[in-house]
Amino acid sequence: MSVEKREEKQLELTLEALISQVADLKNSLVSFIYKLENEYDRLTWPSVLDSFALLSGQLNTLNKVLKHEKTPLLRNQVIIPLVLSPDRDEEIMRQTEGRVPVFSHEVVPDHLRTKPDPEVEEQEKQLITDAARISPDVAQKQIQSLNKMCSNLLEKISKEERESESGGLRQNKQTFNPADTNALVAAVAFGKGLSNRRPPGSGGSVQSGQPGAGAIIAGASGMQQVPMSGAPAQQQPMLAGVQMAQAGQPGKMPTGIKTNIKSASMHPYQR
Repeated sequence: MSVEKREEKQLELTLEALISQVADLKNSLVSFIYKLENEYDRLTWPSVLDSFALLSGQLNTLNKVLKHEKTPLLRNQVIIPLVLSPDRDEEIMRQTEGRVPVFSHEVVPDHLRTKPDPEVEEQEKQLITDAARISPDVAQKQIQSLNKMCSNLLEKISKEERESESGGLRQNKQTFNPADTNALVAAVAFGKGLSNRRPPGSGGSVQSGQPGAGAIIAGASGMQQVPMSGAPAQQQPMLAGVQMAQAGQPGKMPTGIKTNIKSASMHPYQR
């Protein structure tokens, strides 16, 4: 195979690879633009970042193909239009997906241009001129200022990420023992695990069958049955560890106790 045919074959393979890479990039751009135009109300920032990452990867792949050692220098290839016609060309319509209906003298300068537009070229020259006016010291100061701003911004972002991660760990940390909680709920609701024994020093229970037994006052943990005046002596229990008046002294109490026994009969739970 001659050198010309080898170079021509290599150029053809390179163009096929470039066309494939550009087609993938175009599809990704179309998909991303569709999301922005039709799904903007439910579009999330991670989804946008994924789209940008995909486009960036495809652009890097395209640049690798262009910079490959086997890729011929495309800038040395000159494209010359052989036929210009104002009539509609279906083959060009198919290859350009309907974007270029004719290949005339009006569209050739735009599609075969190897330099930027005159306006863009003028702006680029202006930027180069402005950059040349800045002295190295001023440029170094601006670079340091920009680096400082970027460092502060990165530090704030890292601090917020650390705080959010620590806050999430604090929220997920368990602050109770499920076994103790279940045991407490079972004890309160069903009395599970509670003892039926009375504490030492409490008064004896009232014998069954004795008439005139006083009722128990609800909610008074240290108080036992309170007898009414005139009740038998056997029915007089202990009140806070102090024995009430004995038989033979009805209606009297020790002077050290300031409790109105009669008021117990007005308790709403008294039967």
